[in-house]
Amino acid sequence: MRVLIAEDLYLLRDGLARLVEDYGHTVVATTEDGPSTQLALLEHQPDVSIIDVRMPPTNTDEGLQAALAARRERPGLPILILSQHVEQLYARELLADRAGGTGYLLKERVVDADEFIDALERVGAGGTALDPAVVSALIGGQPRTSPLATLTERERSVLALMAQGLSNTAIGRQLHLSEGGISKHTTSIFTKLAVVEDEDINRRVLAVLTYLSQAD
Repeated sequence: MRVLIAEDLYLLRDGLARLVEDYGHTVVATTEDGPSTQLALLEHQPDVSIIDVRMPPTNTDEGLQAALAARRERPGLPILILSQHVEQLYARELLADRAGGTGYLLKERVVDADEFIDALERVGAGGTALDPAVVSALIGGQPRTSPLATLTERERSVLALMAQGLSNTAIGRQLHLSEGGISKHTTSIFTKLAVVEDEDINRRVLAVLTYLSQAD
């Protein structure tokens, strides 16, 4: 894959570039501020981008704004946000455009190279890769009047793992349930959330996340 890396810290930017290339991918550009990131995204149109939220010149949300602006020009441009904190508003905004290829990971929790590259490749293929803490913030931040309040504790656990991009088999292993049991829970979740059924598990997950991001 062709990868763009937007990170203002040199050591992290260089380390990410080396890691990506060690796994056989190509780094087409690296940037260290918001304006150059937006330009590079549109110029190179990478297969996937690793983008920090807070970048110069103001160190607020330049990275995310650059990603959102680029996605408006090229819908579905795969973006993997790598942030220091759970930025709930930013996660919702990124998911709100209904485009695929979305990831949001916390820097401090990225401790395994294989898992990180797996998440990067999943996003590049149009799937999702969300940190459990981000998923919890999205789900937990919904009002009690939201249809999410109708989910059982087990269904919320299944939804959180689905949002990370896990298959029914993988979810079953984590929750010690059969694949058939997980299928029943997912059917119930989509019924309660009024999400249209789809054969593509990644699209189904994205539909749920879009719903979460837009719920009032």
